[in-house]
Amino acid sequence: MNYTNERNVQMLVYLLKAHGIKKVVASPGTTNVTFVASLQNDPYFEIYSCVDERSAAYIACGMAAESDEPVVLSCTGATASRNYVPGLTEAFYRKLPILAVTSSRENYKIGHLQDQVTDRTCPMRDIAKISVQIPSIHNKEEEWAYGVEINKAILELHHRGAGPVHINIVTTYNWTFTTKEISPVRVIKRLTYKDSFPQLKDKRIAIYIGSHKNWRKDELDKIDIFCEKYNAIVLYDVTSNYRGKYGIPLGLAQYYTDIQKSIDVLIHLGEVAGFQANMNMKEVWRVNPDGEIRDLYCKLKYVFEIEEMYFFDYYNKAISDINNTSFFAEWKEQRNHILAKMPELPFSNTWIGFNSLNFLPKSSILHLGILNSLRSWSLLDLPQSVRTYSNTGGYGIDGGISTLIGASLIDRKKLYFGIFGDLAFFYDLNSIGNHNVGNNVRIMLINNGRGVEFRLPSNPGSQFGDDTDKYIAAAGHYGNKSIDLVKHYSQDLGFNYLTASDKDEFNKAATIFFSENRFDKPIIFEVFVDYKNDVKAYELINSIVLSANDKAKQIAKSVLGTKTINQIKKTLRKG
Repeated sequence: MNYTNERNVQMLVYLLKAHGIKKVVASPGTTNVTFVASLQNDPYFEIYSCVDERSAAYIACGMAAESDEPVVLSCTGATASRNYVPGLTEAFYRKLPILAVTSSRENYKIGHLQDQVTDRTCPMRDIAKISVQIPSIHNKEEEWAYGVEINKAILELHHRGAGPVHINIVTTYNWTFTTKEISPVRVIKRLTYKDSFPQLKDKRIAIYIGSHKNWRKDELDKIDIFCEKYNAIVLYDVTSNYRGKYGIPLGLAQYYTDIQKSIDVLIHLGEVAGFQANMNMKEVWRVNPDGEIRDLYCKLKYVFEIEEMYFFDYYNKAISDINNTSFFAEWKEQRNHILAKMPELPFSNTWIGFNSLNFLPKSSILHLGILNSLRSWSLLDLPQSVRTYSNTGGYGIDGGISTLIGASLIDRKKLYFGIFGDLAFFYDLNSIGNHNVGNNVRIMLINNGRGVEFRLPSNPGSQFGDDTDKYIAAAGHYGNKSIDLVKHYSQDLGFNYLTASDKDEFNKAATIFFSENRFDKPIIFEVFVDYKNDVKAYELINSIVLSANDKAKQIAKSVLGTKTINQIKKTLRKG
């Protein structure tokens, strides 16, 4: 067999076969030669010829309705694809799985008087459920991205019913057909309640939970049972609100470099995580009733379009009772070793996070600002009763305090805490002037006078040194760390005001800020830190290197102190 050397076309051919699609109606042309020739050189495909694309689309409708199988259409450039419109309209309203593959030159040529180049980027809403563009492939990243797009388009043929789908694929008119065998392309499959599920026995399993709604006790119990039956662990984000028995916080999990490699299947739950940990696994199973293709780690294999608890009920019933938690024990041991290697941290957002575990009241609600506060607190294992939120949906610095205030209006009996950096705080400053703010609101402003994110060595803006502060890190705004600005503003608005500039001052003020006692006013706690300490803390945490055989013996003698280290260990809670 001889296939085109155009990788994007190879990928489409490979995935058509992998998804069991073989029927094709091809119309003549030059632009689709690489696709049609590759199909006709492969005996797997059943190809039928039709000169008139209008007729071809209706022929495909008849074939799809009679065979109950998807049918592929292939046409060239110019006006050819326009003639598919009547047939695809029929397919849309009859829910027939027709895959219209229109071949074209690069989209950047649209509108530049190129012959036979028409715009296929915006099809009518009722001729295709989705439309994807597949350009030429130049690197592995593009191969991943457009491989996902092809999978997504093919899966949409039968998603929530059926219907037509459009793929516009670019050709470079490469007339070389020397490829004997197409190198594999990752196949993604969607499973629903009616499908047979793959087996999980004898695999090393981790459940990954991003931001998530609140969990009921019975839901947590089902995940605990799953972990015990399948020797699984839960890697959870600070915004996941997961507080089960077999959880490991994601913030430090990225440093368990050796043990990560043993994960066979990562079961992905939830939405955008507050902390995008570097993870290593063989494949990912996404479980979400939306059924959408979310390929966070570029290793997605299955999308389960089902409720999460249906997934765990199914697999819990699939095998008899087994109680094996050795995988969790390995991860917990790694976490203890990391904590034993915890370096001395300067007075910074990260230090404040670790130290606040001594003070944070039970059953309180915590809101975290984007990004330094969220990242710092993601390193922690928060108490079971504390629920945590952050605006990770859009992942912008705006609106964090407003969201906190909105949440606080729902239950006046609970304490609502917010931790925000200065840019996030001042961006949403007007919200604290709202007369609905109750005395159950407590806001911590960590003021380092800039967007410290851009001074971290991992950020490209940091290479400019102090010049980064001028425009990239937006330093010097909002009073340039004025000791009076927030104090007077918040007091005039009816807030109690606290402040601290070092560890001793923080600990004294924190006893008030985190107190379970109710005061007559809401509180703003402004903590002044040197941005260099935030950078230093980030570097120290990221300097931790722990191998699977590293058996660190001693607890760090740092300013965190033995009390804080012990408190952190207590909050591990598992096992």
